[in-house]
Amino acid sequence: MASRNTASRSEAGARIPQQVSEGGLRPDPVTSRDTACPQCEGRRVTKISMQLTDGSPVDFVSCHDCEHKHWAGRDGALPLDGVLTRARKPRP
Repeated sequence: MASRNTASRSEAGARIPQQVSEGGLRPDPVTSRDTACPQCEGRRVTKISMQLTDGSPVDFVSCHDCEHKHWAGRDGALPLDGVLTRARKPRP
């Protein structure tokens, strides 16, 4: 029996606001086969390029072999704390 609180996919999708230039996936993600895991040098990685709220372009890379995850910016590796700080929306 279906719940009364269950929304259809189209209704649920309509409630999710679209991100507009304040961060999110870059419109032109770069696919690179030259990306390697800095931990194990494995080539089976997932790389997601995005722009943080402050405008910083970053890449999130996750290794399928050793499960190492890291963030990288234009100047190299970024600590998670730095990514979270840059991703916060400024309070008015």
